[in-house]
Amino acid sequence: AAGPVYDPREKGRCESLLRSAYLESLKLAAGNGCGSIAFPLISSGIYGYPKAEALEVATAAIADFLLDHEMDVYLAVFDKAAFSVSERLMGDVAAYIDEHYVQAQDSRRGRLLDVERRALSEASEEDAYALPLPQGKAEGAHAMPRGKAEDAHAMPQREEEDAYASTQASMAPPSLDDRILHLDAPFSDALFLLIDQKGKTDVEVYKRANIDRKLFSKIRSVKGYTPKKPTILALAIALELTMEETDDLLARAGYALSHASKFDVIVEYFIVSGQYNVYEINECLFHYDQPLLGG
Repeated sequence: AAGPVYDPREKGRCESLLRSAYLESLKLAAGNGCGSIAFPLISSGIYGYPKAEALEVATAAIADFLLDHEMDVYLAVFDKAAFSVSERLMGDVAAYIDEHYVQAQDSRRGRLLDVERRALSEASEEDAYALPLPQGKAEGAHAMPRGKAEDAHAMPQREEEDAYASTQASMAPPSLDDRILHLDAPFSDALFLLIDQKGKTDVEVYKRANIDRKLFSKIRSVKGYTPKKPTILALAIALELTMEETDDLLARAGYALSHASKFDVIVEYFIVSGQYNVYEINECLFHYDQPLLGG
């Protein structure tokens, strides 16, 4: 594929020619029945096209092509220079990581403090119940009057015991059989319900999630199949889920986001800020040497 020689004075023309180089190559590959194709970062060598801009054109052209075609497309890059994510975005992500990932490093100490606080609180409650009733005149001065007042305002001992027993029964943890009978909807059911609710098609979702059609078909057709966490997060990005919806979808597959994981914190940043471009997220993950979303 012959890409353009970069000329900053004709930036628009260069972008159009570079985009055409990818799209025409992809059309030829599709016409010849290719299941996959690999590109170098066209024009970013001796032709002088800035690598970050060349990557942006490449990913946009490939993403547009894949909306209407089935093919595995690879971009071969030699170093991270091509992945110079915008300074503003990287600044925002770095700040979010500093605020949330660093806090997670002290989580163990925080949990220990919580344990200590609970222990102190429970001790205080036990001390309060163990206090002896005031005796003598003090009892008459501060305690509830006996007799009719007791009947009017105090709960008889038996009723109090019955109420306590009822409360304890309601607080008892459910049995294993109860838990099994009231399982939440499995992951796949929840996923396809969300797809319907968001008004999206299967094809639109798995392509925007950057995952393979065969994998998506496996999720739909194989009962009880649960994909890996990065795949679920890619699907959440494709569906533009809120943080609450993402947490629920992950939980149905037995996963959760953790502030002790830099990967989790980065993906969480994009969801919280409402940025759902999987390629942009992957560039940021690549910058931090993290696994990528999708295929």
